[in-house]
Amino acid sequence: MTSFQSTLSEGDGEGIAEELAASQRQISIAEFFEKNKHMLGFDSGARGLVTAVKEAVDNALDATEEAGILPDLLVDIEDTGSYYTLTVEDNGPGITKEQIPKIFGKLLYGSRFHAREQSRGQQGIGISAAVLYSQLTSGKPVRIESRTQGNDVSHYYELIIDTDTNEPEIDVEKKLSAAESDLRGTHGTRIEMDMEANMRARGQLHDYIKHTAVVNPHARIELQEPNGEIKAERADNAGLPAETEEIRPHPHGVELGTLIKMLSDTDSHSISGFLQAEFTRVGKKTAENIENAFRDQYYGREMRWRPPGIESETDLETAVVAAVSNKDATHTKMFAEQVVDSVDDAERVSYTEVEDTVADVAEDVESNTGTTFGDTVQENVVDAVWNTITEDRAGDVFVAVDAATTNKKDDATVRGLAERIANKFEDGDDRDRATRADLEEYVYRSAEKTEEYDDVTIGETARENVIRELWADMAGVADDPPLTRELAGDRDAASDLLDAMETVDVMAPPTSCLSPIDDSLIEAGLKKEFDAEFYAAATRDADVHGGDPFVVEAGIAYGGELEAEGKVDLMRFANRVPLVYQRGACATTDVIRNIGWRNYNLDQPGGSGVPNGPCVIMIHVASTNVPFTSESKDAVANVPEIEDEIELAVREAARDLKSFLKQRRSMRKRQQKQNVIMDILPKMATKVSEMTDREELAVEDSLARIMNNVLVERETENGTVSLCVENHGSKSADLEVTDIVSAEPTSVDAEDANVVEMDGEWFVKWSPSVSGDDDETLTYEVGEDATFDLSVQGVEDARLTVNNGTNTNE
Repeated sequence: MTSFQSTLSEGDGEGIAEELAASQRQISIAEFFEKNKHMLGFDSGARGLVTAVKEAVDNALDATEEAGILPDLLVDIEDTGSYYTLTVEDNGPGITKEQIPKIFGKLLYGSRFHAREQSRGQQGIGISAAVLYSQLTSGKPVRIESRTQGNDVSHYYELIIDTDTNEPEIDVEKKLSAAESDLRGTHGTRIEMDMEANMRARGQLHDYIKHTAVVNPHARIELQEPNGEIKAERADNAGLPAETEEIRPHPHGVELGTLIKMLSDTDSHSISGFLQAEFTRVGKKTAENIENAFRDQYYGREMRWRPPGIESETDLETAVVAAVSNKDATHTKMFAEQVVDSVDDAERVSYTEVEDTVADVAEDVESNTGTTFGDTVQENVVDAVWNTITEDRAGDVFVAVDAATTNKKDDATVRGLAERIANKFEDGDDRDRATRADLEEYVYRSAEKTEEYDDVTIGETARENVIRELWADMAGVADDPPLTRELAGDRDAASDLLDAMETVDVMAPPTSCLSPIDDSLIEAGLKKEFDAEFYAAATRDADVHGGDPFVVEAGIAYGGELEAEGKVDLMRFANRVPLVYQRGACATTDVIRNIGWRNYNLDQPGGSGVPNGPCVIMIHVASTNVPFTSESKDAVANVPEIEDEIELAVREAARDLKSFLKQRRSMRKRQQKQNVIMDILPKMATKVSEMTDREELAVEDSLARIMNNVLVERETENGTVSLCVENHGSKSADLEVTDIVSAEPTSVDAEDANVVEMDGEWFVKWSPSVSGDDDETLTYEVGEDATFDLSVQGVEDARLTVNNGTNTNE
């Protein structure tokens, strides 16, 4: 029991509140994370080292790319006995003297938090958190050196973070000449941190470096650690990622609290101006559509009723005349006839439409006769017309209910439901105005009463159909919407605006704020780091969550030198950053588990879970605001929109894998069949030759015809070499035929032939395209005693037959 509880139990509670209040004080963000460093990924020496590397490398990649510099990074880890020293150096643009202490010595300090633009770091916590971990575990300041482009000297700092104030505390500050500098290049930044750590997470560290190289093929990264080194070279022709542009939020997915804050902060007074100024993809027309949808939500619609027909007992013209007093009889009759004609011409009319009709007729009659029908008269006439056309609301509702329900409902049931709904309108707004929610309540309550009193079931589908039918008959209103400052102070009204924004179709957000990797570079990255036999990639179109656009990409590598046993290698990325830890808590993993991988010819015991096989699956989420599960940014949260896009991207790449595996299986069966035939054919050829006393047949030709293969056959006679390409299949074959010759060839036939000499050998290369059931002959001349080595690419081995033929040069 605490001292406060002890005091209270003794009956003396006086002064406790004051004592509790005196103990309250503001907590510095640095002090908070000092005691909760596990939240940032620094919960052990092994993981702390990996996290520090990750944060420093992320910073370095962002800095170099923003400056338009191809990244060249060095990560050095040294075991000094008491501590590990981590050094990370980049070739970026450098950091100005004033910013160095703040960037490295102040948590929640950065330039990207409010920017809707893709970047690796956004919170301003990462590298300063690594500095904090370093000083907590070693008690030593970090050492930072940075030189900006074009500067002769670099700025050197040794600093720690004052956790009470969340401010940098500088121990050493000085300038270093080029001779004194430890920087490898003419510009860049270098940070050295001492920390308690170990190399138990060496596997995760190596994975991080390798995976970073996969999604950043434009970067060169060198890791040096106590047991060796890793060098991830830059992919050939890999340029910098596309530059990103900051954008405004998208109307779809914005949360209510965010919208209210935006309404409070905007300089726009009208909803239309606010929408166009504060959101992307909202022009005048889209803003108008959202305003109209907002009116439906906020004001509702007005029910439109049918004018009385000829069978009606009420004479509408008489009612109008009776509502007009002290006017010329002839002009009054003219006025009444025009009102009646206008109302009768309309299939249905609402209260506001009646008002507009009466006002228009009054203006027209006045211009023709000079008789004025003022506001009071117009109000009386509107009431008279409205009372007349609403005498049989139930009849009008009956038409809608009857159209919306099945033939199984008898007239009595439909009539009973219609009357109850009509009564709701009559008891409601005097203009018969209702929101969609109001209308739903009218229909649901009336359906419940119908079931209770008439013992008839009105199902959910029937109710929804009735609501949809009635809502379509109602007319939108033209009332001026509230101003933005009024909406900001009215939560319910702001919620109506949010609903309206969600219901209106808005063009997908621009992707200029994002920098996805792209299909070709995903494959290049996979090929650079994994020796496989198949690669596929897919990049989805941009989607939106929480007003932030995002793009999901997926890549697959299969076979080759990949590990065949156990689970596939699942690589997760967010904004080009590998997610090393918390794989089981990530939306990416959840999606992979729930895909039926047997449909794509991968082993999946039990039909669920991460599949098995020699395969790498990579998923990249690029967004202006990746929804992580925690501050350590190790796992993507389970946002339905993102999960859906992950699944679609993975399935798109997996379909290519399925086709590849299906074809490979078919080729394997074909090869087995060929092997059986080739066991038999030579024996048959020999036997036939013996029996007929003829020259033995070329079994390769026979095999090609039997298997519908592409046959490439060489024949050499009197110094002329002929390569005959026969396509016995039905599909065209695009080949690369290369004959490696030990003597220099001459008179090479075909315009597209290419001859290259290398190390005393000549490579004669053609690229013929041979249609099905067609052939082509490639020729050249060569001296006697030449040797040959024929290579054919472009067709599967199981569909190719090569015959080196005969040499009759002698």
